[in-house]
This record gives sequence, C-alpha cells and structure tokens, in this order.
Amino acid sequence: MGKCNFKVSIDPIQVLSMVRDNENADLVHEELNDLGDGQFIGTLVFEKYFMRVSNRVALVVIADNLKGVTDVRAIATGSSQGWLFNFDWGAADDFANSVRTILHKYIIGEY
Repeated sequence: MGKCNFKVSIDPIQVLSMVRDNENADLVHEELNDLGDGQFIGTLVFEKYFMRVSNRVALVVIADNLKGVTDVRAIATGSSQGWLFNFDWGAADDFANSVRTILHKYIIGEY
C-alpha cells in the first residue's frame, strides 16, 4: 500500500478536477459533497493495471477543506502479487505519488 498526505493552496473542487483530468488511469467513482459555508469533501477512485505486478491497483483520492486549508490524501492498494508477500515493486507508491506530481505547484505542506 502506498500513501501520501499533503496540503494545497487550491480548493477541493480544483483538486478533484486537476487529478481527474491528469491521472493516467480509469476513473471508477467520483463524488463531491457540499457541506455548506464553503466546505467541501470529495473522493475519486481510480484503477490501473501495472505490468510489473501483473495486477490492477486501486487509487483513492480524498480532498477536503474542513480545517480551513485543503487536505489531500492519496491511497493506493491492491498492488501485491500474492497473499503471502506484500511486495509490489513500488507500484502502489508510484500510483499514490502521481497525485503529488499532478498538484506539485500547489503543495504548501506535507504530513
């Protein structure tokens, strides 16, 4: 499993739009919830086949501004080849970090 978490200077709507339009994977699910008072939380779910692990890998991207700044979480999973070993040749980390690459100009803090 690969994860990354960071803060950006743009709102969740822009985050979801940029990731959706630039991620090189199949979009499986998308939702955006308006919580009122300018607060949003949105989710994107992608799936992509990685030859190096001979498996499809899922990427979940969550963006919200519930604490005043937009927080982005990217979690990739399902990338290990077998039930015994959780080894994926870096596929999950690469998939999760693709979100960081897309949004790199707007990152203002990392966790």
